[in-house]
Order: sequence, then C-alpha cells, then structure tokens
Amino acid sequence: MTLLDAFIHLAQPGSMLILCFGVFLGIAIGVLPGINTGTLMVLVLPFTFTMPSVDAVILLIAIFVGGVSGGLVTATLMRIPGEPNAIMTCMDGYPLAKAGHPGRALGLGNTASIVGGALSWVALVLLAPPLARIAVVFGPWETFALVCMALVLIASLSRGSLLKGCMSAVFGMLVAMVGIDPSSGVQRLTFGSVEMSGGLNILPVILGIFAISQLLSDTLNIEEENLDHVRANMKGILIRSRDYVLHGWNMLRSSLIGIGIGILPGVGATIASIVAYTTAKSASKTPEKFGRGSEEAIVAAESANNATTGGTLIPLLTLGIPGGLADSVLLGALAIHNLAPGPMLYTHHPEIVNAVLATHLVAHIVMFAMMTGGVLLFARLMLLSRVWIFPTVFVVCYLRAYTVNAQMFDIWVMLIFGVIGYGLEYARVPIAPFVVGMVLAPLAEGELRTGLMAADGRFSAILERPIAMSFMVVAVAALAWSLYRNRQPARPVAA
Repeated sequence: MTLLDAFIHLAQPGSMLILCFGVFLGIAIGVLPGINTGTLMVLVLPFTFTMPSVDAVILLIAIFVGGVSGGLVTATLMRIPGEPNAIMTCMDGYPLAKAGHPGRALGLGNTASIVGGALSWVALVLLAPPLARIAVVFGPWETFALVCMALVLIASLSRGSLLKGCMSAVFGMLVAMVGIDPSSGVQRLTFGSVEMSGGLNILPVILGIFAISQLLSDTLNIEEENLDHVRANMKGILIRSRDYVLHGWNMLRSSLIGIGIGILPGVGATIASIVAYTTAKSASKTPEKFGRGSEEAIVAAESANNATTGGTLIPLLTLGIPGGLADSVLLGALAIHNLAPGPMLYTHHPEIVNAVLATHLVAHIVMFAMMTGGVLLFARLMLLSRVWIFPTVFVVCYLRAYTVNAQMFDIWVMLIFGVIGYGLEYARVPIAPFVVGMVLAPLAEGELRTGLMAADGRFSAILERPIAMSFMVVAVAALAWSLYRNRQPARPVAA
C-alpha cells in the first residue's frame, strides 16, 4: 500500500467513519473533565483486537489528533486545561473569551491547530522515510544500543528526576521479564505463581497504569470540579484572511518549535507550547498583553502543541522511540497487534506506515471541520459531571481486562497496577519510561543475546560498531546533562 493507496483507503465509507468517530472521541475526551487522551486510547485499544491492523491504527491516530485539539475548548471557556498541553492556552484563551470574544479565541486556536498539524505532516513525510532507510541496516548491537538510548532519553527528559525516570524504566523492564525465559525455558520473577508463568499480558497492565490510576487520582480530587465557564458562540469562529497574514509568521515559527521538540523523546506537547509561548512573547511588540487575552499567545500555544503530533511520530515510526505518553500507548498498541515499531515497520508493513501518514493529515482536516461546526455541542459536554463518567470508565476497564483471557487474574493485575500507577504519579515518577521499558525490553534482550552469540560472548564487540557506539555516547551525554541540570539551583519564578 502506497501513500496514495492509503488516502484512497481512507476515502472508503467504512474507513472514513472510523476516522471521524476517532476524531470525535478525541475531541470529546479533551473536553470532558477527568479523562485524558492516553486513557481513552487505552480504553479503545481492546476494541481493536478484531479490527484489521490498518483500521486499528486509523482509529488510534484519529483519537490522538482529536485529543490534542479538544483541550482548547475547556481551556478557553472554563480556564481548565482539558489536556496538559492546553495549559498555556488557558492563560490567554479564557481572558479573551471572558472579554466577550469566545468565538474569536476558539477560531484562532482552531486555525493554529490545523496549520501546526499540516506543517508537522510535511515534516513527517519528508523526514521519516530517510531515517527508516538508515535504520533498516541496523544489526543486533545497533538495535540494542538504540533501545538503551531510548530508555535513557525518556528517563532523563521526562518530568521528574533522572533517578525516578530510570527507576520507572527498569521497573517496566522487570514487568516484561515475568514468565518463562525464551532462551533457557526457566521461570523468572513468577514467585511460584502458575498464572504468572505465562507472563503478564500488556493490556491489563496498561489499563491499570493509565486508566485505573487516573480514575483513582481524579476520584480523590473530585470535589475540585470547576463549573465556572463562558458561554460559547459562533461569532468569530472563522478567522479572516488578513489574520493569516497577521499571525502567519507566528504560526510558522511555533509549528517549527513544536516539530523540533516533538522529535525529542519524553518532552511532549506541553513543553512545546511553553517554549512557543515564551518565544512569541519575547518577539511580540505588545508583550504586556500576554496573560490578558493575547491573540499571539493563543496562536503560538495551539500551533506548537498540534505540531508535536507529527514530530513525535517521526522517532516512533523510524526508531521505535515514543515521544510522549500517548505515543507510548500507540507503541503498546503496535506491540499488541504484533507490529514491531521501528525501521522494520517500513520494510514489512508499509501499509501501516502509510496509514499513519494519511490518517494524520486527514484527521487534522476532520478535526478542524468538527471544531468549527460543532463547538456548541462540545461546549455542552463540559457540563457532564465526573460522578457519571468515572463509574462508566471503570466498568469498561473491568470488562476489557477480563475478556483478554477470561480470568480474574487479569482483573487483579489491572487493579494492582492501577494502585502502582497512582503511587508513581503521587511520587511524581513518570509513567512513559515504564511503558517504553515494558514494550522494548524483550526486543533489547533478544538483540543483546544475538549480538553476544555472534561475538562469542564478548560485550566489548559493541565498541567495534560505530553506529552503536554513537547511540551509547548520546545516552551517556543525556545522562550527564540530566545530572548537571539537576544540580543547578532552581530559579525563582516571577509572578
């Protein structure tokens, strides 16, 4: 399947319905309080088991795109970031809406979102294939070193300390090793449990670590629900042509920032929007308006966070390295569908890659249309109480975990990892390294053993591979930078 074939596939009624449904779900979850995009992707993942892999990828990418954009509505009308990446939008979207221009604020944010998404798609199409062609010649040592680099980068660049990130990654690797050793046939980390001898299924673990932990956290803080909102209207939802000239450079600059930061593992859309926001403020002729309803601020934040969608997919598709939390879920989804992310995905499953590329662009177009025409509907969704949402989500998680093997053991796995996930979040330990460690550990173990067998057990053989050593150097440099950064005294934050 070529890229053109992928677009033709999306034009079919069934595929387009799946895409539109995914975008709608993503936007709705971005608007609804208490549930994030990563959680939704985990909840939807079990329903993709019986779907063709291409359609499953279409659904998940559509949810991803819609979720990134949906946070704009609550950020603008309620001063609540429906998604973490909408934090900077809150600072100016809500004041502009409060001043009597909610449609204008939503229109600017919506337009900036599709511009950022379209530019990131161009970067994805241009950069991903050459990187994949380079990576496809990797041997076992290169692949092992790449996984090590990915784990270190995720751990060092994620929220929290380096130690916490590394602990999370190692914990994920240990979870992946539960069961029978593929080489020796010896049971490991089973603690005498018959159920654990077959290993821990990835779906109950992901449901627990993402969905159940989120439910626990939000349930304990359910009294913080804020219903102070601005009534939405359609006036100004479609911006004028001169606005593209006025804000064009800001959109381009912020989109490039989002693409660049999106490529970096573990950084994510939140950091991209912050960097774009501060850059726009520094370059603005009226910086005093920032925080008081600045149009430049809304454009910068929304362009950057949507541009990260394409940026994060570049290392995921070419190297198997997720850029953020939602990408980590997508990585797990590929693993569940027996699709190995990384350069071999281009070789063995080009239809999946092209489906991702086509869906990314079309989903942004659909998102723009839905946000433009359905803003009043999405604004009504904000009024739904989490008291009704949370029990529904829990029942769905329970049923999907049970249907994996029709065993209560998987239910207990989900609940236990839900508590573990809540504990990790409470301790400010990033979850993304855990997921990456769990998914990539079997690959790293297999490649390491292959390399050692080819080198007669000499680990020093990695020193003879320039590409592998380059990856290890990057990993060491990331560790050193993280240690240096953590030793610097914290700067006071201006009010």
